[in-house]
Amino acid sequence: MNAPIITVEDLHVTYGRPGAVRRGNGVHAVRGVSLELHAGRTLGLVGESGCGKSTLIRSLFGLSPVTAGSIHAFGQDITSIPPRRRRELGGRMQMVFQDPYSALDPRMTVHEIVAEPLRITGAYDRAEVDELLDRVGVSAEMAARKPGEFSGGQRQRVGIARALALRPDVLVLDEPVSALDVSIQAQILNLLDDLQRELNLAYLFVSHDLSVVRHVADDVVVMYAGEFVERGSIEDVFDRPQHAYTRTLLNSIPRVELS
Repeated sequence: MNAPIITVEDLHVTYGRPGAVRRGNGVHAVRGVSLELHAGRTLGLVGESGCGKSTLIRSLFGLSPVTAGSIHAFGQDITSIPPRRRRELGGRMQMVFQDPYSALDPRMTVHEIVAEPLRITGAYDRAEVDELLDRVGVSAEMAARKPGEFSGGQRQRVGIARALALRPDVLVLDEPVSALDVSIQAQILNLLDDLQRELNLAYLFVSHDLSVVRHVADDVVVMYAGEFVERGSIEDVFDRPQHAYTRTLLNSIPRVELS
């Protein structure tokens, strides 16, 4: 396996007043977690609401203050580099959000939404926007419409196209199909699989739905109360869970009884 694109080492995120944090009396949202993201592979991050998943994601994008530990991305410790340099690296890691209904500006056309990051960086090209939309299955004829004219699955495709606009190496996928119907979920997951193989992307796939994670991920970490309580390949964690919390999550997956 190639060297990781992103390495998180012994990361701690604590909220509270500075004095309380220094004394160790703050709220410990993330406690000493470590992970690696590799090109062409998907790491699933699972856990119930409130376990610290969102805080971990925010720390990757510099939106949550890191109390201790490090995040190395693309060969640099992004917890210590200047903000300007971090912004320059920011295009290489992009986010796909959970809710395709609120993630897109309803006042903008689909073309404008996908073009926005290119315009900001001075790299706008109409043909490139059309190619991005075509790659995710949105025709050029639909590009003049606004998000309100699209279904949830179509909106998520637009969100994925926007995330790809700056040619990232990493996509952080925060519950990307949880707001969609089951039949549409499969279409979006297949699209993400195709894009990963074509572009050699690394995915951090965040979800509470273990059945989805089992379908898409190569490896998985299980988060509980700010800590990783289990990690390993999909086969090891799902077939031979070691931690009681993991077994509880697996037992909660609905099973279809066949008559």
